[in-house]
Amino acid sequence: MQRIMDPTRQQALSVRIALAQINSTVGDLEGNTSRIIEYIDRAAEKSADVIVFPELAISGYPPEDLLLRPRFIRENQCCLHRIAAHTHGPLVVVGFVDSDSDVYNAAAMLHEGHIAGIYHKIFLPNYGVFDENRYFRAGHRCPVFDFGGIGIGVTICEDIWHEGGPASVQAAHGAEIVLNLSASPYHRGKGDSRRQMLATRARDNVSVFAMCNLVGGQDELVFDGDSMIVDEQGAVLVAARPFEEDLVFADVQVESVFRARLHDPRWRKTETFVVEQELERTEIPLLPTTLGEEKPPLETYAIQPIDTCEEVYRALVLGTADYVRKNGFQQVVIGLSGGIDSSLVACIACDALGTANVVSVCMPSRFTAEQSSSDAQALADNLGIRLITIPVEPAYTAFLDMLSDAFDGRSADSTEENLQARIRGTILMSFSNKFRWLVLTTGNKSEMATGYTTLYGDMAGGFAVLKDVPKTLVYELAKHRNALGTSAVIPQTVISRPPSAELRANQKDSDSLPPYEVLDPILKLYVEDDRSVAQIIALGHPAEIVERTARLVDRSEYKRRQAPPGIKITARAFGRDRRLPITNRFYG
Repeated sequence: MQRIMDPTRQQALSVRIALAQINSTVGDLEGNTSRIIEYIDRAAEKSADVIVFPELAISGYPPEDLLLRPRFIRENQCCLHRIAAHTHGPLVVVGFVDSDSDVYNAAAMLHEGHIAGIYHKIFLPNYGVFDENRYFRAGHRCPVFDFGGIGIGVTICEDIWHEGGPASVQAAHGAEIVLNLSASPYHRGKGDSRRQMLATRARDNVSVFAMCNLVGGQDELVFDGDSMIVDEQGAVLVAARPFEEDLVFADVQVESVFRARLHDPRWRKTETFVVEQELERTEIPLLPTTLGEEKPPLETYAIQPIDTCEEVYRALVLGTADYVRKNGFQQVVIGLSGGIDSSLVACIACDALGTANVVSVCMPSRFTAEQSSSDAQALADNLGIRLITIPVEPAYTAFLDMLSDAFDGRSADSTEENLQARIRGTILMSFSNKFRWLVLTTGNKSEMATGYTTLYGDMAGGFAVLKDVPKTLVYELAKHRNALGTSAVIPQTVISRPPSAELRANQKDSDSLPPYEVLDPILKLYVEDDRSVAQIIALGHPAEIVERTARLVDRSEYKRRQAPPGIKITARAFGRDRRLPITNRFYG
C-alpha cells in the first residue's frame, strides 16, 4: 500500500502554511466564528495557502454536555457554512461538531466557498481530563486530500499521539503534509513531550507535521498553544508563542519531503496497523495562482524557551484571566492574610486582570500577628491595589457568646478556630454579592490534599487559583514573581516566615502537617502517581508520615468535592483527573 511520490509532479512547490492559534470560548458560536473569519483574513493578507485552526474551534473545547443539545450542534454547523462562504483562495481547515445519525469530533476542509472534505477523529481519548467516548462516535476513514498535486492528511489531536495511527496511514498513501488540529491541555512538562512526539512522528513518517493547538482557559483547563510546524527531519520550522493568541507562518518545501523519502529505504517497508482501513483521496481544485506564486517574505520568529516557573506562572495568569472574563466578571476580591498563598494569588490576579480590577480584604483576628497585617499592607502598596481592613473580632466574639451555653463543658478545639475562617468567608462572599466581585480562594494543593482547609471558610469562593499548586511550588513561584520586576513585590518576610493559619495562638502549619518539603514528595507519589503506602515507604519516606498523609488524603475527599474549580497545572489534578469515591473503605 506504500507509495513514493510521482517525480513528475510539481515538487518545487512551496506551500505557505498558517497556524491560527486562537482562544475560543465554549458555546460562544458567534464570537468564535467571527474570530475565525478575522484570522482567515489576516492569514490571507500574508498569502497563506493553507490556514489551520484548533480542534473544535467553532464550538470551543470541551463542549461537554452541550453536545447533548441538538440545537447546539445545528448552530455550530450553520457557523461552519458561514465560514466556508468566506473562504476564497487559501484552503482553511477548521474544527467543528459534525453529525449524521451520530456526533463526530470533526475537521472541515474549506475552499472557495465550499466544504471540500471532512475528517472524523479516530482516536477518542477517554482518560484524565478527557471524556470523548461519552459524546462522540469514532471515525474510520483516513482521507488524503490532493491539494494542487500535494498530498495533505488531516488528523485531530489524539490521532497523532499514537504510533502507526491515522497520520501514518495518510503518509503511506501519499500525504507529504499532515495537519493536526489540537486541543491539548497544559500541565508541567507537556510542551516538551508534545514537541518530542511531533518530531518523532515527522521523522518516522518522513512528512511535514503542522499542529495548531488551542490557547486559553476553560474552567479548570489551560491550553498553552505552543503550535508548531515540524519538517520531515523533525526540526521546528516555526512555533507560536505559548499562552497567548498567535498567527504564525512557514513556507514548506514539498520537494524536501520527496527527497528525504528517496534517501530513506525504510520508508518503502513501512507497515501500519491500520493500513487496510478505508482510504479516500479527495481532490481539491485550486485557482492557478494559489500555489507557486511569489510571496512576500515572512518575518523571523525567535521564540525563547521559558523555564518551568515562568511556564506555570503564565498558565495560572491565563487560566485566571479567562475564567473571570469568560464568565462575565470584571473584578475579583481576595482575602489578603499576609501569608504567601494569598500574596501569590494577588500577584497572579493583578497580572491577569490589571490592578484596578483587584480588591483585597484584610480580616485580622485576636490571633493575627502584627507582622501579617503589615505584610498585607505592604503587598497591597507594592501592587497598587485597594486594601479594605475589616477586623473579625466583633463577629467572632458574638459567635462565641452565642454558642457558649451549647458548648458548655467542652474545651476549645478546631471548632473555634474554624469559626474565624467561616466569618472571613462570609465577609468575602458579602462583597461578592454586593459588588459582583468574584472571590478568588487562596488554598494550595498540599492543603487541599490533606484537608488542611475549612469548609465554608477559606474554601468559600468562585475560583481556586492555586488548587493544583503544591506548597513548595508556591514558594518557587513567589520568588519567580519577585524576580520579574526591578524590585520585589512580595515582602521577604512573607517568604521567610513559617506558614501559619493564625487561628490560635502561636500556630504553625507544622503543628498539624509534616514540613512541606517532606509532605509534597509523598503527596505527588500518592495522589499523582497512585503509588501505594507500602511502595512510598519502600522508596525511603518515613513510614509514620506516609501512613498519616494517606489517611489525611483519603478522609478529605468530601471536602474536595465541595471546593471551587481551580487551574490544572500538574499531570493529575483533583477533580477532573483524580476521581475517588467519598464512601470508601479501601486504604493504602
